[in-house]
Amino acid sequence: MYQSHWGLRNTPFESRLDPGTFYPSATHEEALARLHFLIEQHRCLGLLVGEAGSGKSLVLEVFAGQLRRAGRAVAQISLLGMEPEEMLHQLASALGCDPSPSATTAVLWQMLADRLATHSYEHRDTALLLDDADQADDEVLARVLRLVRLATAPQSRLTVILVGRPSRIARWNDDLLELAELRVDVEPWDQSETEQYVKASLARAGSTSAVFDKGAVARLQQLTDGVPRRVNRLADLALIAGAGQDLRQIDAGVVQSAFEELTPAEMPLA
Repeated sequence: MYQSHWGLRNTPFESRLDPGTFYPSATHEEALARLHFLIEQHRCLGLLVGEAGSGKSLVLEVFAGQLRRAGRAVAQISLLGMEPEEMLHQLASALGCDPSPSATTAVLWQMLADRLATHSYEHRDTALLLDDADQADDEVLARVLRLVRLATAPQSRLTVILVGRPSRIARWNDDLLELAELRVDVEPWDQSETEQYVKASLARAGSTSAVFDKGAVARLQQLTDGVPRRVNRLADLALIAGAGQDLRQIDAGVVQSAFEELTPAEMPLA
């Protein structure tokens, strides 16, 4: 394991959806601020948009935790591969409706409508956070549209957040897109953000020295375009390569070598 070589307690570059590993870069903090604006202003629909690996799902995870701690009602699910009735059942369950496994579509809709009405009466904000919405089928999206229309009702305190990649949300029907009141784009990191992220991650893992020199960070930025998931992968591979060569510090050559020899095929060459 390379941790002992670099004097680390654990792996510094994780790709798991763990809020504890969240790095508050400028783009991610801005995204969180805009998402909170949607909730606080009781807007019906917001879009959280970013390329694969941009960190949008982790931003959503952090956002959900912040809402729960503030006492808001939150239903957070992924729409990837989901059936329409399954979506309604999961949302009803997440909002504490306790639907039976055999609940009909009509019953699920009534449960959701009643719970949302109760929250409005209690002046309690409700957020439906729907990840991977760009990969939902048309029937699921039709039900999402109905949910958003519930959010447009007078006195509603419901906000729906749809998450997806920019190239894929164009296929959503116009009725849904026209209801969106704010698009929140999660941009890649610039070099300064990548450098600070690398330092912070290594320090959190127990490092007390500059493991990556400035040239290494610059090459890391160039090869990953500042996409967080790619930064994590390549930085981790560089640590493995550096430990294997018994190095004390990683330079640009090590990063380049790790990229060329070990990086998965889906990461394009720069």
